[in-house]
Amino acid sequence: MDLVIYGAGGFGKEIACLIRAINKDSNHWNLIGFIDDGIQPGEKNRYGTVLGGLSFLNEYSQKLAVVFSIASPSILQSLVSSITNPLVTFPNIIAPNVNIFDAESFSLGKGNVFFFGCRISCDVQIGDFNLFNGFVSLGHDVTMGSYNVLGPSTRVSGNTIIGDSNLFGVQSIVLQGLKIGDHTRIGPNSVIIRDTKNNSLYYGNPAKRVKM
Repeated sequence: MDLVIYGAGGFGKEIACLIRAINKDSNHWNLIGFIDDGIQPGEKNRYGTVLGGLSFLNEYSQKLAVVFSIASPSILQSLVSSITNPLVTFPNIIAPNVNIFDAESFSLGKGNVFFFGCRISCDVQIGDFNLFNGFVSLGHDVTMGSYNVLGPSTRVSGNTIIGDSNLFGVQSIVLQGLKIGDHTRIGPNSVIIRDTKNNSLYYGNPAKRVKM
């Protein structure tokens, strides 16, 4: 099936590499190019050509899969809500070496991306359009909403509840049984030891709320 990557920057190139790795096993995706609102159509990177922006996507006349390379939860949510083309679909893109402990107890929405080396324990429930960078680990009985971005090597312990549109920095850690609300930002290497408040920034070990 034809597929485009929304975002032609460095993250988009990484997702192109992920698509290439998936195709070694299944040859399922035909990457036809990139969608980007900040780069002129026709410009290229190593992995493909920018075809256009949002208007190009909404006017496309054939079935097309879209995967997002957007690391900002708010921008990601805005873009998703702006796509009105009924021919566009949002597949889950999962690296071949992602370790899913129990597929039968794993619930997954649409538009999620799992990079290489992720580890998903049992009884995990995940919503839509979440982005899991390399080596993210989710413990047992984790429940997650939508539009969350988890940086490389993020560790989420068991029985954690995560809301929507949160940003987890590189190597951040959430201890067991906690609740992460909505629109929370967690700094790199930070360790969350208690429930977080919405629309807040947390940083440090142990992580503390930082006034913005």
